[in-house]
Amino acid sequence: MMIKIKYIFRGWLTTAFCVFSALLMCSVGHASDAKTGLAGKMIVGYQGWFGCPGDFEKNDNWQHWFLGRVQQDHFTVDLLPSIRGIDAEDLCDTGLSRPDGSAILLFSSQNQRVVATHFRWMAEHGIDGAAVQRFVGELVTPEKKRRGDNVIKNVRLASVASDRVFYVTYDVSGANPKTVVEDIRNDWHHLVDELKITTSPSYLKEHGKPVLQLWGFGFGDRPGTADEVAALINDLKGGHDGLQAVTLIGGVPTHWRTLSGDSKSDPSWAKVYRSYDVISPWSVGRFSNDEEADVFIKNNVVPDLAETKRLKLEYMPVISPGFSWYNLMTNRGNKDQAVLNRTPRNCGKFLWHQVSNLLDAHVETLYAAMFDEVDEGTALFPVETRKDKLPTGATMVFLNQDGCALPDDWYLRVTGKAAEYLRLRQAPPKNMDAVLRP
Repeated sequence: MMIKIKYIFRGWLTTAFCVFSALLMCSVGHASDAKTGLAGKMIVGYQGWFGCPGDFEKNDNWQHWFLGRVQQDHFTVDLLPSIRGIDAEDLCDTGLSRPDGSAILLFSSQNQRVVATHFRWMAEHGIDGAAVQRFVGELVTPEKKRRGDNVIKNVRLASVASDRVFYVTYDVSGANPKTVVEDIRNDWHHLVDELKITTSPSYLKEHGKPVLQLWGFGFGDRPGTADEVAALINDLKGGHDGLQAVTLIGGVPTHWRTLSGDSKSDPSWAKVYRSYDVISPWSVGRFSNDEEADVFIKNNVVPDLAETKRLKLEYMPVISPGFSWYNLMTNRGNKDQAVLNRTPRNCGKFLWHQVSNLLDAHVETLYAAMFDEVDEGTALFPVETRKDKLPTGATMVFLNQDGCALPDDWYLRVTGKAAEYLRLRQAPPKNMDAVLRP
């Protein structure tokens, strides 16, 4: 009898273990699935280019905050980050102050704890992950390349800690036309073989391959010939020439289908664009209000979707909360383009209207530009909401500018709520107030 009971118990224990193991594998499978595929994901662009003196190696410059002197009229950003939630020891004192006398503190993307906080904010608001910008033009300068490497390392650690995904986007703006393609080839070898970023459990995979984006090829003012870009795409997709094979996103011009407007007109680019796995047309600045956004959907997105469906390609449109680059243009001497609050945010409704339109068109993934882009006023992360919180004498945009009373993380909340509807494959109500209020 005791032997029988012993075997019954052992059988029950074995059954229980198998059930537990199955549940565990199921759980692990779901976790793994969350790191696979673009469908249902809200991805934010992450510049990671901000710096301050003493932040890494021997850097003694403010980077992407000021041009030249540290003064209120030398800012190159139009939004001031809210530093709530970041320890003072991780911030840099500018020496500038607010009207109440409090110090203006800024951050460096070289600080691992700052990047970890950024990714924690993504997680807290239900944003799936980030496309980390890699600027090809900086790869030829060793110290700039090492700074870029450090940002990637920070992102890798932060993404794992926050259970977010990430992938690399090569931005060819300003790159050397003679070497841009070879620079990308060499750097992808470096990232994969030396930094081993694609072995990270948080590096996004699609169709079993790591995701990579090339942004800017084919724009009228960007480098790269159609033939050399076609060869690069072929090698990256196929894993040729010692390169790790990838699922390739093309950050293409708005008018990629028609080879007009912002696109180069050479007919050979038509084939290049259609050789990507995922098409992601740039749309920031192409419309500035809801009415223009509706026209953009009709004239661009709907035919884009029809074309990508015909080609069996994926489609990843871009959304943005607004636009302003007054300080950037002023300090570069382009005062005719220096318009403050050029595309008003309208308290989040401008962004929400884009999301509603795109999900109503059955788009399955979205790229939000950008998480930390305060230079051009598209940042989604927390920024100052009131004019009296801005540096004394500075000209900047603040979140309440369009007649709102918003929390500093309002645009993370809007983006996170949009991500909920994206995961459900549902179009949200046209009226944002019906589901989200400050």
